[in-house]
Amino acid sequence: MPLPHATLLLTEELLSRPSVTPLDEGCQELIRSRLHALGFACETIESGPVDFRVTNLWAKRSATSPAGANASAKTLVFAGHTDVVPTGPLSHWDSAPFSPSHREGRLYGRGASDMKTSLAAFVVAMEEFLADTPQPALNLALLLTSDEEGPAVDGTVIVCNTLQARGEVLDYCIVGEPTSVERTGDMIKNGRRGTMSGKLTVKGVQGHIAYPHLADNPIHRVAPALAELVTVRWDEGNAYFPPTSWQISNMHGGTGASNVIPGEVVIDFNFRFCTESTPESLQTRLCAVLDRHGLKYDLAWTVGGLPFLTPPGTLVDAVRDAIRDETGLETQLSTTGGTSDGRFLAQICPQVIELGPPNATIHKINEYVALADIEPLKNIYRRVLERLHQQAHA
Repeated sequence: MPLPHATLLLTEELLSRPSVTPLDEGCQELIRSRLHALGFACETIESGPVDFRVTNLWAKRSATSPAGANASAKTLVFAGHTDVVPTGPLSHWDSAPFSPSHREGRLYGRGASDMKTSLAAFVVAMEEFLADTPQPALNLALLLTSDEEGPAVDGTVIVCNTLQARGEVLDYCIVGEPTSVERTGDMIKNGRRGTMSGKLTVKGVQGHIAYPHLADNPIHRVAPALAELVTVRWDEGNAYFPPTSWQISNMHGGTGASNVIPGEVVIDFNFRFCTESTPESLQTRLCAVLDRHGLKYDLAWTVGGLPFLTPPGTLVDAVRDAIRDETGLETQLSTTGGTSDGRFLAQICPQVIELGPPNATIHKINEYVALADIEPLKNIYRRVLERLHQQAHA
Protein backbone atom coordinates (compact mmCIF):
# COMPACT_ATOMS: atom_id res chain seq x y z
CA MET A 1 0.00 0.00 0.00
CA PRO A 2 1.19 3.57 -0.61
CA LEU A 3 2.50 5.47 2.39
CA PRO A 4 0.22 7.88 4.28
CA HIS A 5 0.16 11.24 2.55
CA ALA A 6 1.43 9.59 -0.65
CA THR A 7 -0.73 11.89 -2.76
CA LEU A 8 0.70 15.00 -1.13
CA LEU A 9 4.27 13.76 -1.53
CA LEU A 10 3.81 12.96 -5.21
CA THR A 11 2.08 16.30 -5.79
CA GLU A 12 5.06 18.08 -4.26
CA GLU A 13 7.47 16.11 -6.45
CA LEU A 14 5.54 17.14 -9.55
CA LEU A 15 5.27 20.77 -8.45
CA SER A 16 9.04 20.98 -8.04
CA ARG A 17 9.50 20.39 -11.77
CA PRO A 18 9.23 23.62 -13.84
CA SER A 19 7.18 22.10 -16.65
CA VAL A 20 6.10 25.32 -18.35
CA THR A 21 4.35 24.36 -21.60
CA PRO A 22 5.46 22.52 -23.71
CA LEU A 23 8.10 21.23 -21.30
CA ASP A 24 7.44 18.13 -19.24
CA GLU A 25 10.66 18.25 -17.17
CA GLY A 26 10.49 14.59 -16.20
CA CYS A 27 6.96 14.60 -14.76
CA GLN A 28 5.80 11.84 -17.07
CA GLU A 29 8.89 9.73 -16.40
CA LEU A 30 8.23 10.01 -12.66
CA ILE A 31 4.65 8.84 -13.15
CA ARG A 32 5.72 6.22 -15.69
CA SER A 33 7.99 4.57 -13.11
CA ARG A 34 5.12 4.32 -10.63
CA LEU A 35 2.78 2.83 -13.24
CA HIS A 36 5.37 0.41 -14.56
CA ALA A 37 5.62 -1.06 -11.07
CA LEU A 38 1.86 -1.68 -11.22
CA GLY A 39 2.08 -3.64 -14.46
CA PHE A 40 1.18 -0.87 -16.89
CA ALA A 41 2.58 -0.99 -20.43
CA CYS A 42 3.88 2.54 -20.98
CA GLU A 43 4.49 4.30 -24.28
CA THR A 44 5.91 7.75 -24.97
CA ILE A 45 4.50 9.49 -28.05
CA GLU A 46 6.38 12.62 -29.11
CA SER A 47 5.08 15.18 -31.57
CA GLY A 48 5.80 18.67 -32.84
CA PRO A 49 8.88 20.52 -34.15
CA VAL A 50 12.27 20.02 -32.59
CA ASP A 51 12.21 23.38 -30.81
CA PHE A 52 8.68 22.81 -29.48
CA ARG A 53 8.71 19.07 -28.80
CA VAL A 54 5.68 17.74 -26.96
CA THR A 55 5.83 14.64 -24.76
CA ASN A 56 2.79 12.42 -24.39
CA LEU A 57 2.41 9.32 -22.24
CA TRP A 58 -0.03 6.49 -22.89
CA ALA A 59 -0.07 3.80 -20.21
CA LYS A 60 -2.45 0.86 -20.00
CA ARG A 61 -2.97 -2.12 -17.71
CA SER A 62 -5.24 -4.75 -19.21
CA ALA A 63 -7.73 -6.62 -17.09
CA THR A 64 -7.00 -10.24 -16.37
CA SER A 65 -8.78 -13.19 -14.87
CA PRO A 66 -7.47 -16.52 -13.62
CA ALA A 67 -7.99 -17.76 -17.19
CA GLY A 68 -5.94 -14.93 -18.72
CA ALA A 69 -6.74 -11.66 -20.49
CA ASN A 70 -10.31 -10.38 -20.26
CA ALA A 71 -11.16 -9.38 -23.82
CA SER A 72 -14.59 -8.00 -22.87
CA ALA A 73 -13.37 -5.68 -20.12
CA LYS A 74 -14.28 -2.00 -20.24
CA THR A 75 -11.53 0.63 -20.23
CA LEU A 76 -11.37 3.56 -17.83
CA VAL A 77 -8.91 6.31 -18.75
CA PHE A 78 -7.59 9.01 -16.45
CA ALA A 79 -6.38 11.96 -18.54
CA GLY A 80 -4.52 15.15 -17.83
CA HIS A 81 -1.55 17.38 -18.57
CA THR A 82 1.85 17.83 -16.99
CA ASP A 83 2.50 21.26 -18.49
CA VAL A 84 1.64 24.47 -16.66
CA VAL A 85 1.24 28.09 -17.69
CA PRO A 86 4.12 30.57 -17.17
CA THR A 87 4.52 31.90 -13.65
CA GLY A 88 4.27 35.61 -14.36
CA PRO A 89 6.59 37.96 -12.43
CA LEU A 90 8.49 35.92 -9.84
CA SER A 91 8.66 38.96 -7.58
CA HIS A 92 4.87 38.83 -7.21
CA TRP A 93 4.90 35.32 -5.73
CA ASP A 94 5.10 34.97 -1.96
CA SER A 95 7.18 31.81 -2.43
CA ALA A 96 9.05 30.33 -5.38
CA PRO A 97 6.46 28.86 -7.78
CA PHE A 98 8.44 25.65 -8.31
CA SER A 99 9.37 25.15 -4.68
CA PRO A 100 6.17 23.78 -3.12
CA SER A 101 5.41 25.44 0.19
CA HIS A 102 2.77 25.18 2.91
CA ARG A 103 1.01 28.16 4.42
CA GLU A 104 -2.27 28.33 6.32
CA GLY A 105 -3.41 24.87 5.28
CA ARG A 106 -2.58 25.37 1.61
CA LEU A 107 -0.01 23.92 -0.78
CA TYR A 108 1.38 26.65 -3.04
CA GLY A 109 3.06 26.21 -6.41
CA ARG A 110 2.43 26.63 -10.10
CA GLY A 111 0.23 23.73 -11.13
CA ALA A 112 -1.05 22.98 -7.62
CA SER A 113 -4.63 23.25 -8.80
CA ASP A 114 -4.14 22.97 -12.56
CA MET A 115 -3.46 20.09 -12.46
CA LYS A 116 -0.62 18.28 -10.71
CA THR A 117 -2.69 17.44 -7.64
CA SER A 118 -5.10 15.56 -9.89
CA LEU A 119 -2.23 13.67 -11.54
CA ALA A 120 -0.87 12.56 -8.17
CA ALA A 121 -4.37 11.57 -7.07
CA PHE A 122 -4.82 9.49 -10.24
CA VAL A 123 -1.63 7.53 -9.56
CA VAL A 124 -2.16 6.92 -5.86
CA ALA A 125 -5.83 6.02 -6.37
CA MET A 126 -4.78 3.31 -8.84
CA GLU A 127 -2.02 2.11 -6.52
CA GLU A 128 -4.47 1.72 -3.64
CA PHE A 129 -7.14 0.15 -5.84
CA LEU A 130 -4.75 -2.42 -7.32
CA ALA A 131 -3.35 -3.26 -3.88
CA ASP A 132 -6.87 -4.27 -2.83
CA THR A 133 -7.97 -5.58 -6.25
CA PRO A 134 -4.98 -7.12 -8.03
CA GLN A 135 -7.16 -8.63 -10.77
CA PRO A 136 -9.72 -5.91 -11.58
CA ALA A 137 -12.47 -6.41 -14.10
CA LEU A 138 -11.47 -3.12 -15.75
CA ASN A 139 -8.72 -2.09 -18.09
CA LEU A 140 -6.98 0.94 -16.54
CA ALA A 141 -5.24 3.62 -18.58
CA LEU A 142 -3.59 7.00 -18.17
CA LEU A 143 -3.11 9.60 -20.90
CA LEU A 144 -0.84 12.57 -20.19
CA THR A 145 0.37 15.41 -22.40
CA SER A 146 2.67 18.41 -22.10
CA ASP A 147 0.63 20.39 -24.66
CA GLU A 148 -2.64 21.35 -23.03
CA GLU A 149 -1.77 24.84 -21.87
CA GLY A 150 -0.13 25.59 -25.23
CA PRO A 151 -1.47 25.27 -28.80
CA ALA A 152 -2.91 21.80 -28.01
CA VAL A 153 -2.12 20.49 -31.48
CA ASP A 154 0.59 17.94 -30.58
CA GLY A 155 -0.85 16.60 -27.36
CA THR A 156 -4.00 14.69 -26.48
CA VAL A 157 -5.39 14.98 -30.00
CA ILE A 158 -2.31 13.17 -31.37
CA VAL A 159 -2.68 10.34 -28.86
CA CYS A 160 -6.41 10.05 -29.56
CA ASN A 161 -5.76 9.83 -33.31
CA THR A 162 -3.12 7.16 -32.69
CA LEU A 163 -5.43 5.11 -30.48
CA GLN A 164 -8.29 5.42 -32.95
CA ALA A 165 -6.06 4.24 -35.81
CA ARG A 166 -5.14 1.18 -33.73
CA GLY A 167 -8.77 0.38 -33.01
CA GLU A 168 -8.33 1.01 -29.28
CA VAL A 169 -11.73 1.16 -27.53
CA LEU A 170 -12.22 3.53 -24.60
CA ASP A 171 -15.38 3.41 -22.51
CA TYR A 172 -14.98 5.90 -19.65
CA CYS A 173 -12.69 8.88 -19.19
CA ILE A 174 -12.06 11.17 -16.23
CA VAL A 175 -10.11 14.35 -16.99
CA GLY A 176 -8.45 15.89 -13.94
CA GLU A 177 -9.26 19.52 -14.76
CA PRO A 178 -9.96 21.70 -11.69
CA THR A 179 -13.75 21.79 -11.81
CA SER A 180 -14.74 22.36 -8.20
CA VAL A 181 -15.76 25.72 -6.74
CA GLU A 182 -15.61 25.71 -2.93
CA ARG A 183 -14.83 22.09 -2.08
CA THR A 184 -13.53 19.17 -4.08
CA GLY A 185 -16.49 17.40 -5.64
CA ASP A 186 -19.05 20.19 -5.45
CA MET A 187 -19.04 20.52 -9.27
CA ILE A 188 -18.03 18.31 -12.17
CA LYS A 189 -18.09 19.01 -15.88
CA ASN A 190 -20.13 16.53 -17.88
CA GLY A 191 -19.63 18.45 -21.12
CA ARG A 192 -18.13 21.54 -22.69
CA ARG A 193 -19.18 23.98 -25.36
CA GLY A 194 -17.53 23.93 -28.75
CA THR A 195 -15.34 26.77 -29.95
CA MET A 196 -15.07 28.16 -33.48
CA SER A 197 -13.20 31.31 -34.49
CA GLY A 198 -13.47 33.39 -37.64
CA LYS A 199 -11.26 36.02 -39.24
CA LEU A 200 -13.40 38.31 -41.39
CA THR A 201 -11.76 40.70 -43.84
CA VAL A 202 -14.19 43.23 -45.33
CA LYS A 203 -12.95 44.96 -48.49
CA GLY A 204 -13.39 48.62 -49.36
CA VAL A 205 -11.51 51.27 -51.32
CA GLN A 206 -8.81 53.33 -49.64
CA GLY A 207 -8.90 57.05 -50.16
CA HIS A 208 -8.56 60.56 -48.76
CA ILE A 209 -10.95 61.19 -45.92
CA ALA A 210 -11.90 64.58 -47.44
CA TYR A 211 -13.14 62.86 -50.61
CA PRO A 212 -15.34 60.02 -49.35
CA HIS A 213 -17.15 59.80 -52.71
CA LEU A 214 -13.88 58.54 -54.23
CA ALA A 215 -13.44 55.80 -51.59
CA ASP A 216 -15.50 53.07 -49.95
CA ASN A 217 -15.17 52.80 -46.17
CA PRO A 218 -15.31 49.10 -45.16
CA ILE A 219 -15.87 49.99 -41.48
CA HIS A 220 -19.02 51.90 -42.40
CA ARG A 221 -20.06 49.03 -44.67
CA VAL A 222 -19.70 46.34 -42.05
CA ALA A 223 -21.19 48.25 -39.11
CA PRO A 224 -24.86 47.47 -39.88
CA ALA A 225 -24.02 43.78 -40.34
CA LEU A 226 -22.22 43.68 -37.01
CA ALA A 227 -25.18 45.36 -35.33
CA GLU A 228 -27.43 42.65 -36.70
CA LEU A 229 -25.08 39.81 -35.74
CA VAL A 230 -25.02 41.05 -32.14
CA THR A 231 -28.79 40.54 -31.95
CA VAL A 232 -28.96 37.09 -33.53
CA ARG A 233 -30.29 34.31 -31.30
CA TRP A 234 -28.23 31.42 -32.59
CA ASP A 235 -30.06 28.77 -30.58
CA GLU A 236 -31.91 28.40 -27.28
CA GLY A 237 -29.46 26.08 -25.58
CA ASN A 238 -30.84 23.07 -23.74
CA ALA A 239 -31.03 21.50 -20.30
CA TYR A 240 -27.24 21.19 -20.14
CA PHE A 241 -25.94 24.15 -22.17
CA PRO A 242 -26.61 27.89 -22.31
CA PRO A 243 -27.45 29.37 -25.72
CA THR A 244 -24.63 29.70 -28.22
CA SER A 245 -22.81 33.02 -27.98
CA TRP A 246 -20.99 35.13 -30.59
CA GLN A 247 -18.38 37.70 -29.59
CA ILE A 248 -15.95 40.00 -31.40
CA SER A 249 -12.45 39.78 -29.92
CA ASN A 250 -10.46 42.13 -32.17
CA MET A 251 -11.10 44.72 -34.87
CA HIS A 252 -8.32 46.25 -36.99
CA GLY A 253 -8.72 48.93 -39.64
CA GLY A 254 -6.93 52.00 -40.89
CA THR A 255 -3.39 53.01 -41.73
CA GLY A 256 -2.75 54.91 -38.52
CA ALA A 257 -3.28 58.25 -40.25
CA SER A 258 -6.33 60.31 -39.36
CA ASN A 259 -6.98 61.46 -42.91
CA VAL A 260 -7.09 58.09 -44.71
CA ILE A 261 -10.18 55.95 -45.31
CA PRO A 262 -8.99 52.35 -44.88
CA GLY A 263 -9.10 49.84 -47.69
CA GLU A 264 -10.11 46.97 -45.46
CA VAL A 265 -11.08 46.07 -41.92
CA VAL A 266 -10.24 42.78 -40.20
CA ILE A 267 -12.55 41.42 -37.49
CA ASP A 268 -11.75 38.44 -35.26
CA PHE A 269 -14.70 36.74 -33.61
CA ASN A 270 -15.58 33.54 -31.79
CA PHE A 271 -18.56 31.26 -31.31
CA ARG A 272 -18.93 29.25 -28.11
CA PHE A 273 -21.60 26.84 -29.23
CA CYS A 274 -23.69 24.13 -27.67
CA THR A 275 -24.96 20.83 -29.02
CA GLU A 276 -28.00 22.57 -30.54
CA SER A 277 -25.81 24.07 -33.28
CA THR A 278 -23.11 22.78 -35.60
CA PRO A 279 -20.13 24.59 -37.13
CA GLU A 280 -21.79 24.30 -40.52
CA SER A 281 -25.10 25.78 -39.40
CA LEU A 282 -23.40 28.72 -37.68
CA GLN A 283 -21.17 29.43 -40.65
CA THR A 284 -24.15 29.39 -43.02
CA ARG A 285 -26.21 31.74 -40.90
CA LEU A 286 -23.39 34.23 -40.36
CA CYS A 287 -22.49 34.34 -44.06
CA ALA A 288 -26.16 34.91 -44.93
CA VAL A 289 -26.09 38.11 -42.84
CA LEU A 290 -22.90 39.33 -44.51
CA ASP A 291 -24.29 38.58 -47.96
CA ARG A 292 -27.58 40.31 -47.24
CA HIS A 293 -25.64 43.48 -46.47
CA GLY A 294 -23.82 43.26 -49.78
CA LEU A 295 -20.32 43.05 -48.33
CA LYS A 296 -17.18 42.11 -50.21
CA TYR A 297 -15.26 39.89 -47.83
CA ASP A 298 -12.94 36.98 -47.17
CA LEU A 299 -13.62 34.70 -44.22
CA ALA A 300 -11.37 32.05 -42.67
CA TRP A 301 -12.74 29.62 -40.08
CA THR A 302 -10.98 27.64 -37.33
CA VAL A 303 -12.90 25.01 -35.39
CA GLY A 304 -11.04 24.65 -32.10
CA GLY A 305 -13.26 21.90 -30.71
CA LEU A 306 -16.71 20.39 -30.93
CA PRO A 307 -19.10 20.40 -27.98
CA PHE A 308 -19.50 17.19 -26.01
CA LEU A 309 -21.98 15.98 -23.46
CA THR A 310 -22.10 12.97 -21.14
CA PRO A 311 -25.63 12.69 -19.73
CA PRO A 312 -26.32 10.80 -16.50
CA GLY A 313 -25.42 7.16 -16.95
CA THR A 314 -22.76 4.68 -15.86
CA LEU A 315 -19.85 7.11 -15.42
CA VAL A 316 -21.74 10.15 -14.15
CA ASP A 317 -23.63 8.00 -11.67
CA ALA A 318 -20.44 6.34 -10.41
CA VAL A 319 -18.78 9.73 -9.94
CA ARG A 320 -21.84 11.19 -8.19
CA ASP A 321 -21.97 8.22 -5.81
CA ALA A 322 -18.24 8.41 -5.11
CA ILE A 323 -18.42 12.12 -4.30
CA ARG A 324 -21.45 11.65 -2.06
CA ASP A 325 -19.87 8.78 -0.14
CA GLU A 326 -16.55 10.57 0.31
CA THR A 327 -17.71 14.13 1.02
CA GLY A 328 -21.46 14.09 1.59
CA LEU A 329 -21.88 16.54 -1.29
CA GLU A 330 -24.48 16.32 -4.04
CA THR A 331 -22.33 17.34 -6.98
CA GLN A 332 -23.54 19.83 -9.57
CA LEU A 333 -23.31 18.93 -13.26
CA SER A 334 -21.98 21.80 -15.34
CA THR A 335 -20.83 22.57 -18.89
CA THR A 336 -19.54 26.09 -18.16
CA GLY A 337 -16.03 27.39 -18.68
CA GLY A 338 -13.57 27.19 -21.51
CA THR A 339 -12.41 24.25 -23.56
CA SER A 340 -10.36 21.30 -22.33
CA ASP A 341 -8.78 18.19 -23.79
CA GLY A 342 -12.08 16.49 -23.07
CA ARG A 343 -13.12 17.71 -26.53
CA PHE A 344 -10.58 15.37 -28.14
CA LEU A 345 -11.26 12.42 -25.87
CA ALA A 346 -15.01 12.68 -26.46
CA GLN A 347 -14.42 11.91 -30.13
CA ILE A 348 -13.22 8.39 -29.24
CA CYS A 349 -14.79 7.81 -25.82
CA PRO A 350 -18.59 7.92 -25.28
CA GLN A 351 -18.50 8.93 -21.59
CA VAL A 352 -16.18 11.76 -20.52
CA ILE A 353 -16.36 13.84 -17.37
CA GLU A 354 -13.97 16.31 -15.72
CA LEU A 355 -13.33 16.26 -11.99
CA GLY A 356 -10.65 18.03 -10.02
CA PRO A 357 -9.96 20.40 -7.12
CA PRO A 358 -11.28 23.98 -6.74
CA ASN A 359 -10.26 26.29 -9.57
CA ALA A 360 -10.26 29.73 -7.92
CA THR A 361 -6.49 30.24 -8.27
CA ILE A 362 -5.70 28.51 -11.57
CA HIS A 363 -3.27 30.50 -13.76
CA LYS A 364 -2.94 33.11 -11.00
CA ILE A 365 0.00 34.32 -8.95
CA ASN A 366 0.27 32.21 -5.75
CA GLU A 367 -1.71 29.30 -7.17
CA TYR A 368 -2.59 26.81 -4.45
CA VAL A 369 -4.64 23.80 -3.47
CA ALA A 370 -6.07 23.39 0.03
CA LEU A 371 -4.42 20.50 1.84
CA ALA A 372 -7.87 19.38 2.93
CA ASP A 373 -8.86 18.85 -0.71
CA ILE A 374 -6.03 16.48 -1.68
CA GLU A 375 -6.94 13.20 0.02
CA PRO A 376 -10.68 13.47 -0.75
CA LEU A 377 -9.86 13.89 -4.45
CA LYS A 378 -7.72 10.75 -4.45
CA ASN A 379 -10.39 8.86 -2.53
CA ILE A 380 -13.09 9.93 -4.99
CA TYR A 381 -11.04 8.61 -7.89
CA ARG A 382 -10.45 5.33 -6.02
CA ARG A 383 -14.16 5.00 -5.20
CA VAL A 384 -15.01 5.44 -8.89
CA LEU A 385 -12.61 2.64 -9.74
CA GLU A 386 -14.23 0.43 -7.11
CA ARG A 387 -17.75 1.12 -8.38
CA LEU A 388 -16.95 0.51 -12.02
CA HIS A 389 -15.10 -2.69 -11.09
CA GLN A 390 -18.06 -3.89 -9.05
CA GLN A 391 -20.44 -3.21 -11.94
CA ALA A 392 -18.17 -5.00 -14.39
CA HIS A 393 -17.67 -7.91 -12.01
CA ALA A 394 -21.39 -8.35 -11.31
